[in-house]
Amino acid sequence: MNKRILLLLSIFITIFATAQNKNITLEESVLQQNRLFRADKLVGFQWIPNTNKYVYYTDAASKMMVASAADNKATELVNLTEINSVLNTKLKSFAGLTWIDNNTILVTENGRYFAYSLTSKSGKNIQEIPTTAENIAFDNTTQNVAFTEKNNLYFSGKTKEKIAITNNANEGIISGQSIARNEFGINNGIFWSPKSNFIAFYQKDQIEVADYPLLDITEIPGKLENIKYPMIGQKSEKPRVGIYNIENNTTVYISPKGKQDDYLTNVSWTPDEKYVVIAELNRGQNDMNLNLYNARTGNFVKTLLNEKNSNWVEPEHPAYFPNNKSNNFIWISEKDGFNNLYYYTIEGKLIKQLTANKFPIREIISSNTAGSEIYFKATGENGTNMLAYKVDLKGKQTLITKDLGVHTVVPNSDGNYFFDEYSNHATPSKSLLYDKSLKATTLLESKNKYDGYVMGTAEIKTIKSADGTTDLFTRLIKPSNFDASKKYPVLVYVYGGPHAQMITNSYLDGANLWMYWMAEQGYLVFTVDNRGSDNRGFVFESVIHGRLGVNEMEDQMKGVDYLKSLSYVDGNRLAVHGWSFGGFMTTSLMLRKPDTFKVGVAGGPVTDWKYYEVMYGERYMDTPAENQKGFDEASTLNYVKDLKGKLLLIHGTNDDTVVMQQNFALVKKFVEAQKQVDFFPYPMHKHNVQGKDRVHLMKKVLDYVMENNK
Repeated sequence: MNKRILLLLSIFITIFATAQNKNITLEESVLQQNRLFRADKLVGFQWIPNTNKYVYYTDAASKMMVASAADNKATELVNLTEINSVLNTKLKSFAGLTWIDNNTILVTENGRYFAYSLTSKSGKNIQEIPTTAENIAFDNTTQNVAFTEKNNLYFSGKTKEKIAITNNANEGIISGQSIARNEFGINNGIFWSPKSNFIAFYQKDQIEVADYPLLDITEIPGKLENIKYPMIGQKSEKPRVGIYNIENNTTVYISPKGKQDDYLTNVSWTPDEKYVVIAELNRGQNDMNLNLYNARTGNFVKTLLNEKNSNWVEPEHPAYFPNNKSNNFIWISEKDGFNNLYYYTIEGKLIKQLTANKFPIREIISSNTAGSEIYFKATGENGTNMLAYKVDLKGKQTLITKDLGVHTVVPNSDGNYFFDEYSNHATPSKSLLYDKSLKATTLLESKNKYDGYVMGTAEIKTIKSADGTTDLFTRLIKPSNFDASKKYPVLVYVYGGPHAQMITNSYLDGANLWMYWMAEQGYLVFTVDNRGSDNRGFVFESVIHGRLGVNEMEDQMKGVDYLKSLSYVDGNRLAVHGWSFGGFMTTSLMLRKPDTFKVGVAGGPVTDWKYYEVMYGERYMDTPAENQKGFDEASTLNYVKDLKGKLLLIHGTNDDTVVMQQNFALVKKFVEAQKQVDFFPYPMHKHNVQGKDRVHLMKKVLDYVMENNK
């Protein structure tokens, strides 16, 4: 009798526990990772300028809370209902809010900009610009604004009059926007001077750049829309930097001192507004001069420093001026193998190398008001982390963040307090406040939003690369009911290219949630960050130069060797999937290592680097005229006859990053070789399939893997 009761009780407990744990659907895994399952954070955290008080948003970003760092007791400062009533607006969120001063916020709606006083609860219209305006950039006073319409740049001052800075009828000449296809750290094209007397801006002449046609199927009949797409070795854009003088309504232009299609990047102003600092890089991307120009005349003053490297030089950060009363600046350089900080005079004399880390600095966050401390992000000794440090002008470096993980740190203006929000393998999210002595107070710690759901586990390990000495990080996701006595098929998810890192010490370890869904279908999901990927230093990354895919594949094969060494892996049921550079890696592995993977799915793949764009492509491969052997070796078109497994190729038909010619060229070669492959287009999607259609994409990918890897 007792045995029967115990048995029934055991069955009841099992059923109850199962009922409590819900299965994540594929749709949820694709759409809800950063919504339903998003960790709790202090949304919209900002320091009120020049104070020790901070704000953040609650109630779907409809309320602004304020607290002092002294006691962290939060109260409501203002809500959207109040602001909408005063300004006659219909704001739905505080997202994107900026401060004018420590009492006034900038409120924007449909091209109208208001200054709202938090003490008087009143507001006034300070600017009104066309609703068609883009690339909107306010000056430091938040009174004057520059913006673009189509290809031209405009300015509006206190009179609110729209003034044209450029007036180019030819739409091939574009001002005030990003240039060089957003390489070299470029993400904007307008640069206000510190005292608001000048506007520097990028201009690109792409008249001679080849047109590439994209088909708009929403028109009847379909309509071709041309984009400018400079392919490797062909004509590229010609850059200039304009400097507009607001006082006299004149503009001077700075062109490259070398060839017309060299690169101008990393624009910055000296605090006294007398000079503009610009990095000029040759088109071959192996010789960089940091140049100083007179802001009023545009005349070249001098070269402050030069860097050369036979692989490449990649300036990504403008000169940083820690003190607004000094023209001494900090330059980030990886000339010693890792990004470090170098402190220079404006004459180009090195004052001191501030850091000498054997790990890369990611970026400068800010400096304190006195300019005596610089705060920056860096990986620390383990490349999966992103930590925060400070260094003084004598080179004394201090780690701010005390926990390993991926951190976002916001110092207040005087450097007495640091807000820190981070996650790691075991922590969904934790929000801290550090004081000057780096004593931490916990403000918020998120619960695990995956509690109550069936979730597998992830193991983070290292293996040796193909060179036998370099450590590579790996991630292996297992199902919740993993049984080491069974044999599991494996999906290898690959990217493998520069400027990307798949494995991080963050919650879920950098994985996409759909990988955990796939694990629950009875799969292992494996990733290795091969040499060439991000955050490991120049030697680790530059091994790819001139031979894209070669060393990356050899490292991926070391990952395969590791998988096959595990007793619970079915080495005959390996699949591979990747997108973009990962699509290139997928097709390369399927064709050049044809006995390894039973099935592959390549999305948006580069198939032959001669079809890719100048800025990225020539950095890593040079040109066909310089490196024909390397292009031939890397081209997947040359290996189609060796395909053995099942291969699905996918592409967005309006992809303006990896154009569809890449995939079509490969499919044509398969047809000529009488090889059967599968192909699926996503009409009107660009390089990434987004929105609800992404659910369709991932179902397509994962169904294909499971159906063909039995």
